[in-house]
Amino acid sequence: MPWKDWIDELKRYDLNELDINNIGAWPVLVRGAVWLLAFILVLAGAYFYLIADLRLNLAQAHEKEYQLKQDFERKAFKAAKLDPLKKQMQEMEQSFGILLGQLPADTEVPGLLEDITEKAVSNGLAINSIKLQAETAKEFYIELPIAIKVSGSYHDLAAFVSGIASLPRIVTLHNYTIEGKKGSEQLNMDILAKTYRYKDSEGGK
Repeated sequence: MPWKDWIDELKRYDLNELDINNIGAWPVLVRGAVWLLAFILVLAGAYFYLIADLRLNLAQAHEKEYQLKQDFERKAFKAAKLDPLKKQMQEMEQSFGILLGQLPADTEVPGLLEDITEKAVSNGLAINSIKLQAETAKEFYIELPIAIKVSGSYHDLAAFVSGIASLPRIVTLHNYTIEGKKGSEQLNMDILAKTYRYKDSEGGK
């Protein structure tokens, strides 16, 4: 059997006499071991020279694919929300337009003063004074204070305040004081009404 002959040949051969220049004379098993080692070294070299770079590129490609999937999911989520957001924006613009319509322009302020006067008279109040105060500019609007002094019964004053709040224009009430004389149902009320004007109505001032 060849294996037995090869083993016997290896036993008879002195490995110290191996001559690199005469490989053909080496025992078969020694030559096979050398060729196997050389083959393994070639495979290892090919792996680190070629395959390792390919594996690195593959890993980078997987990472990029994962990032692209994440970006796609985020963009798909935003796209799904786009139509509801557009609808909400339209509703907000509509509401904003309605609110702007409730802010008086310069030419409408006298009409607002007439409405306040009418509310006072219709509720049986005596008007002591209704005076416009100095305007106050805010970031997006201008504040128009109106100092009001009226006299009447408690219920009439309450009805007047309710009537001011129900005006179609935005009017807020602040800093009220109510005083009366002992034994009299007549009360004096000082109250500050504020209405507002959007800055764009003044050409951006």
